[in-house]
Amino acid sequence: MRELLLHAEKFADIVVDLPTQRPAVFRQVLLPLVVDALGCPKDAEAWMDMFRAGAFSPEQRQVLADYLDKHQHLFGLLDPVEPFGQVADLRTAKGETKGSALLVATAATGNNVPLFSSRTEGDVLELTPAEAARWLLHTHCWDTAAIKTGAVGDPMVKFGKTTGNPTGPLGQLGVTMPVGSTLFETLLLNIPYGQAGLSDDVPQWQRRSTQGEVKDTLSCATPAWQSRPARGLLEAWTWQARRIRLISQDTDRGPRITRVLVAAGDRLEVSPDTEPHTAWVVDSPAGRRGKGPARSAVKSARPRRHTAGRAGWRGLDALLAVNAVDQDQQATATRSGAVSSQLVRQLSAISRRLPSRYPLRVELTGIAYGNQSAVIEDMYFDEIPLPVAALDPEGIVYGALLEVVDQAESLAKAVNHLSGDLRRAAGSEPIPWDKGQRPGDTLLHALDPIVRRLLAGLRQAGDDFDRCEQGLEAWEHKAEQATLRVAEGLFNSAPAALFTGRRVKKDGKEQVFRLSTAEASFRRRLAVILHRRAAARTAG
Repeated sequence: MRELLLHAEKFADIVVDLPTQRPAVFRQVLLPLVVDALGCPKDAEAWMDMFRAGAFSPEQRQVLADYLDKHQHLFGLLDPVEPFGQVADLRTAKGETKGSALLVATAATGNNVPLFSSRTEGDVLELTPAEAARWLLHTHCWDTAAIKTGAVGDPMVKFGKTTGNPTGPLGQLGVTMPVGSTLFETLLLNIPYGQAGLSDDVPQWQRRSTQGEVKDTLSCATPAWQSRPARGLLEAWTWQARRIRLISQDTDRGPRITRVLVAAGDRLEVSPDTEPHTAWVVDSPAGRRGKGPARSAVKSARPRRHTAGRAGWRGLDALLAVNAVDQDQQATATRSGAVSSQLVRQLSAISRRLPSRYPLRVELTGIAYGNQSAVIEDMYFDEIPLPVAALDPEGIVYGALLEVVDQAESLAKAVNHLSGDLRRAAGSEPIPWDKGQRPGDTLLHALDPIVRRLLAGLRQAGDDFDRCEQGLEAWEHKAEQATLRVAEGLFNSAPAALFTGRRVKKDGKEQVFRLSTAEASFRRRLAVILHRRAAARTAG
């Protein structure tokens, strides 16, 4: 960590075994270490000064070096007294342990058996200390829910186990992480400014007391745990959702971790005040009925999770929902609203000070759990290039991107309508929205590289209206071609009977569905959605 942090401007990124390890490493170690040592920038001006410098100053490097020297003894992964992120004497009543695969999200263990896994639970998995460290952090952030091994000293143990355990804190979020062109920039992009540190908000490596009640000490170095909100940013980042002990053995290749013990840990009550890495869903008044006393705007917000199989750019409306002074304004009487993450809102506030062509990216990470959140069904990762100009809600690019997302979704609906009309003309029902793959899904997949190319291109446009319009015209041209290719496949598979059509009752009215009317309706929708293309044809 010393080499990585003191020379952060020389590294582009960190390499991990799995994308979900990246936010775990940043949140559990790198970000809290920097903030605990240096504090958060006091305001936007201080943040911009650091950003323009492009590296830690000599004075900041010295503070970081002194911090690492002072706390070095707390970062020993296999330390017998104070092992990092673990409980030294953690044990069960019978002295049981499990294979190290219990930490590895992609390895077969218990009910969690990944598809196409070449290993079985009976195979010994040897982890190097470096691998074990990354999976240790990953477990604290993403571990599955349900029953956990009961540890001696945990007052909540019943019959040798604890029940009702939630997933790790990140498993309840749709993690949204800004990424820069160097590790230093990525660190800075993920540190809120203007956030004063609290005296009792410290990272987990400073909450290691082994004496006293956990409710008083807030210690994570004993088997006892509690349910509560985080005191602040540092505690939220380094939340110890499990009590863990790594068990190593010496080999001719050095120490290897082959056995582990994973028990229940602290249960976090997520709050927008302390969680900067997720967007939020703001419940509508109708959605809040029957949930007890009236709640404040903050309490009505819940983390917005990513949808597996859905491209990240399709959620740009939520990602760019940066006007959140009053969160209730984001929700209507019957429909929930969205508020972007604290970090994206922060970038929005200073977007006009950042270089217009800065290569900002946003990494979206999540895990989909199944069977009472006790197994991992799918992992979500996407990275989208985000033009800095898109963070300005009054700018040209902001509106352009929201229009593009709306057009893509509308084109998918238009293709699905075409499919439904053709199927009715053939005497069958449209494909249900929640079953099978509809042609609109195929189209969205085809539009994905076109949208990403547009996002990258709009970085160069900045606030230039003409260049932005040129990009949107090119997008509509490519989108029309992709849409017509999908529609052509539907027309080519249509039977001859569709020329005559059928009379079908729809919405209480009798209608005639035939190939010609289905195509005419589809092309009308296409002209409305891709209005620039339609206007160009009319002008021509």
